[in-house]
Amino acid sequence: MGRELPQRDFTDEDTARFAARLRASLGLLDELLSSPGFGGGERTIGAEMEMFLVTPDGVPVPRNEEVRAVAADSRLVLEVNRYNLEANLTPVPLRSRPFTALHDEAAALLDIVREAGARYGAEPYCAGLLPTLRPGDLTRRNVSSRKRYALLDDALGRAGRGLRVTGEQRCRMRSDTICSQGAASSWQVHLTVRPEEFTRFHNAAQLMTAPVLAVGANSPLLLGRRVWDETRIPWYEQAFGQHRRRFAPADRRSGFGHNWLRGGVRELIEESVTRYAPLMPFNSDGPWDRPARPGGPPALEELRLHLGTLWWWNRLVYDPAGAGHLRIELRALPAGPTPADMAANTALLTGLVLDRAAREPGGELPFALARENFYTAARDGMAARLWWPSGSSAPVRVAARDLVMALLPRAAAGLAGAGVADSEVQRWLGVVEARVLAGRSGAHWQRRTHRALGSDTAMARRYLKLSATGAPVHSWPAPRPSVRPNAKVRTVA
Repeated sequence: MGRELPQRDFTDEDTARFAARLRASLGLLDELLSSPGFGGGERTIGAEMEMFLVTPDGVPVPRNEEVRAVAADSRLVLEVNRYNLEANLTPVPLRSRPFTALHDEAAALLDIVREAGARYGAEPYCAGLLPTLRPGDLTRRNVSSRKRYALLDDALGRAGRGLRVTGEQRCRMRSDTICSQGAASSWQVHLTVRPEEFTRFHNAAQLMTAPVLAVGANSPLLLGRRVWDETRIPWYEQAFGQHRRRFAPADRRSGFGHNWLRGGVRELIEESVTRYAPLMPFNSDGPWDRPARPGGPPALEELRLHLGTLWWWNRLVYDPAGAGHLRIELRALPAGPTPADMAANTALLTGLVLDRAAREPGGELPFALARENFYTAARDGMAARLWWPSGSSAPVRVAARDLVMALLPRAAAGLAGAGVADSEVQRWLGVVEARVLAGRSGAHWQRRTHRALGSDTAMARRYLKLSATGAPVHSWPAPRPSVRPNAKVRTVA
């Protein structure tokens, strides 16, 4: 989905040819996954950091093209709306000090954006949602100029759809465009996975995402309302609406998934190809199975384009770079508040996935409970109570904060097993531990500050000032709420 598409309109012939190429890709898959060298390189980790461009008062600045041009850095790319940018961080080996490398590059990129945006009165704002957005900011006039966003908007259909999230307050909006997705901003982690271990890693990611999301939530405010701790999750899913040819809820193209993976990469790709109609049937030039370069693995451009139009929270990526490899894109974490928080969240989730995937399956949760955990964590954040395996007995419900404290040694073991330096493990898991002990996630800080100040703008101004220091959110001072503890909050329609 990262490349530009030169075509705007597609014929029935285009669609039929694209579908045929997808089916042919399935036929090549088994041979490709078992070929010597494919996916066998050193394990790496990378990330995409999304951000908003705002004034010092948090008002969106729709100048992403101009800021990117001034920055002149190929790691920066346009995102959905004109006040969104994305930074693609350099993948690093998952050993020694990988999270420090991600932290340092993220901080440097934010400085680059801050300097480039100064002439337009814009600075980067890293959070899952921008609280100062209003419905008028989420319309087509703010869509980025890249053709792929217009194509995607057309493909998903222009029929009006209701977006609604109810939490402490209620937030709802009508939209007929994908531009409403521009309200969401994520920190997406890319972890390389060998083909033979993909099932275990994917299932581990599905299980472990919920507790990490609970303590890493950073999206409690949308359109001026206090909603879920990670409101970005339901909002993002609803913003895609339904493909105009598909109406059944089971065919939604974003979400947590349908079941535990049992049949590996082939199962996941086959379901993606057979269950979901192509959104943008752009056929590449030349043979469908041509290599990305002489002697390399096939580019499979149609398959990669199709997989990029399925927005699962833990998503498969096929990459023909080098000898070719697979990645799991861990998409559920929010952006911000600081590079330190994002690095710490990455260390926790990566360590838990590594540790869980290394152990023999057993005591697995029913998938329905794992899925329930995901949305409970998004809704309640640190206050969530999550189902968890308990050996041979039935699953039990555990407070998210207690669960994460109990899981920290498992994350440390997973990272140590991958060759991550002990000082690195202690540094970044220590940030998570301090956050949990303080009870102050990004969502908690924003919610408390918003109540105390009574203003989206005042909250955003303070958030910008504190996030620019780079200090993790658990160390930020928060004003005391100005309302009585038992005061009722008025529901806003």
